Amino acid sequence: MQHKMILDLDTGIDDALAIAYALGSPEIELIGITSEYGNVLTERSVVNSQQILNLLQHPAVPVYQGAGHALNQSDFSVLPISAEIHGQDGVGDIHLQQAVPTGETESAVDFLLTACQQYGSDLTIVATGPMTNLALAIQKDLPTLQKVGQIVIMGGALTVAGNVSPFAEANINQDPEAADLLFKSGLPVTMVGLDVTLRTLFTKADTAEWRAIGTEAAIKYADMVDYYIKAYEVTSPHLHGCALHDPLAVAVAIDPSLVTTFPLNLTTETTGPSRGRTIGDNLRLEDSTTRTQVCVQVDTPRFLNEFKTRIGQLL
Repeated sequence: MQHKMILDLDTGIDDALAIAYALGSPEIELIGITSEYGNVLTERSVVNSQQILNLLQHPAVPVYQGAGHALNQSDFSVLPISAEIHGQDGVGDIHLQQAVPTGETESAVDFLLTACQQYGSDLTIVATGPMTNLALAIQKDLPTLQKVGQIVIMGGALTVAGNVSPFAEANINQDPEAADLLFKSGLPVTMVGLDVTLRTLFTKADTAEWRAIGTEAAIKYADMVDYYIKAYEVTSPHLHGCALHDPLAVAVAIDPSLVTTFPLNLTTETTGPSRGRTIGDNLRLEDSTTRTQVCVQVDTPRFLNEFKTRIGQLL
């Protein structure tokens, strides 16, 4: 039996890889995508998800519009570094064909709650953008959200430095208050942070294998990831490739044995120079239950093999 999965995305390039990984995984059924701001504006995130689904020949997967800005903000502007890394359109400026929207009118938050009510422990939510949609769902109806089987997030950093400041990872930094609300909600959260994602690198030799497949989807994905790798050559030349942040979160949701986790009740710092830092919560260190697992090691060769196999077959 397939488990149900929702992807909560700010659809940039690695989010597009997460979509492909989910669609290429027979263990799960992608029942919907909830969109929000981050790499792009929320409205653009919706379009990008629809266009990627169309490219991958899964246009019927519904896409729902969610938060347009952080909990404590009234608007949002895309950071110049985000446009540099992901392109002006968020997916490497590869000029995808316009997809026909499937016409969802339900909000992302309501869809998340409806799915939790319907599928309960059979549902996994994978969030790879800011945690704002999840925080809004917590504020609206935590008891219903508590029916979820698991929540896996791409965000945070425990044992390594941040990527937007010495302390903060980008997704958490977009809305630290939302992340803090999530970590303190009692929901079952696995944090797939920079601790492990920076150990999973994809290179131009890998994208050349996709290009050789020759399909439109394979060529577009190769172009998109080459754009991403080029940005990494500027921002992180020591890595010699691009990190597979968001698809690793999907992979961990499907197969937790890919990672080693550390149980720790987390807090997100919301003030001062370390705003956005994800760290152990001193007030809950001795709690009898720990609801948050932090990934600290990853079986990189096995994950990369799964990544190439699943997405390669889909392309």
